Amino acid sequence: MRELILNEEIHPRVIGELVPSARRFLWIVTADIKDMHVARGRRSVPFLQVLAELVEAGVAVRLIHAKEPGPRFRADFDRYPVLVESDLFERVLCPRVHTKAVIADGKRAFVGSPNLTGAGMGAKHADKRNFEAGFLTDEAADLVKLVEWVDALFIGDHCTRCRLRDRCPDPLDGE
Repeated sequence: MRELILNEEIHPRVIGELVPSARRFLWIVTADIKDMHVARGRRSVPFLQVLAELVEAGVAVRLIHAKEPGPRFRADFDRYPVLVESDLFERVLCPRVHTKAVIADGKRAFVGSPNLTGAGMGAKHADKRNFEAGFLTDEAADLVKLVEWVDALFIGDHCTRCRLRDRCPDPLDGE
């Protein structure tokens, strides 16, 4: 299955279905990350709460992003100590990341244009959100290639030859 999803379809399909479906691991790659809130019944909760709940349930979460998040995100992050204390939550910063992808258990993935923000993922009012597009897939060939690429990015395979290394706050290869 490879399915194009657009605009307001993204939030329920990716944030509402794909993310909570993870049982072993959830990998998120985004250029920009903000303090996004998600619908939970009649109220909304920080997306970081969703990630914290996954970690508490034993799901390994990787978050790769290109720049430091803003003060609201950092304040919400501090409300979920499991994201700091658990070995199941890993976060790295790479200024070259422009990819936007969400991978659940290596079985399903979303790849598209939206950043992990309310405007990108469709959590904002229809007249305020971005125009976004992406594909959901469970195609094995897509997933193998994407998982291998994201894993190489996460472990720093590209760091030694990166020409933006002088602007990188924390090279992933440790040098």
